Amino acid sequence: MLSLFVVACALVPRSATSAGVSGGMVIAGYGPERPVIEKLARAFEKSNPGSAIDIRWDRNLKAIDLVKAGQAHVAVTGEGDSELTATPIAWDGIAVIVNFSNPVKEVSSRQVSALFTGKVKSWSELGGADARVQLIRRPQNGNLNAGFEKSLGIIGKVSNSAKVIRSDQKALSEVGGNLSAVSYISLGAALEALQYGIPIRTLIIDRAEAAEPTVKDGRYILRRPVLLLAGKEPNAFRKAFLAFALSKEGQKIVDELFVPFSP
Repeated sequence: MLSLFVVACALVPRSATSAGVSGGMVIAGYGPERPVIEKLARAFEKSNPGSAIDIRWDRNLKAIDLVKAGQAHVAVTGEGDSELTATPIAWDGIAVIVNFSNPVKEVSSRQVSALFTGKVKSWSELGGADARVQLIRRPQNGNLNAGFEKSLGIIGKVSNSAKVIRSDQKALSEVGGNLSAVSYISLGAALEALQYGIPIRTLIIDRAEAAEPTVKDGRYILRRPVLLLAGKEPNAFRKAFLAFALSKEGQKIVDELFVPFSP
């Protein structure tokens, strides 16, 4: 993945500008990236009169297939594809959250794996209360879930007993009202929830707190890249947008929810 990031940097200079570009394109995806993608698109349009970006966002979309079929210009995802060019614009930290009153504060990545695969059934096994663990997972077809399972090496192994909740907000509500619950959400959503006093806690994993610096340098292992996938054929409009996403202005927008890719 590091080599992918280095190559992307070489292909799309961070100092590149998009002034004077006109035309349009379609961006497709599904997941928590939507607010950032929409803000990037609107800011790009404002800087480039005569440009228009259409965003297609639905959980049933297969964004990569749309790009390959020529029905979209960019797919927003966390996984690369050998037929497409990937431009990483951010890291998304994945916070494991529990109720604030849960005495468990620190675990290893191996213990997190054991929790979500159903091997750990009681919080007492982790030094907590004698209460059965109630798992809350995220949709299997989502970028967040894919990143979570890949980071832990448990792809397709999450316990079938886990309750599926689609949004970060609903996961926060469920965990905030249930002492035995555990789930995972985007780090940005977790940090915002803590600021607003929602009764949750982010677990320390492998002695690293879930925070922007630890996600950026890799000490916190639960993270996934936010990638913009595109075809390899030349396209000036698309190239300008990708450059904008990595520019200082674009990365400031990215920082509202994710960990920026550029320093």
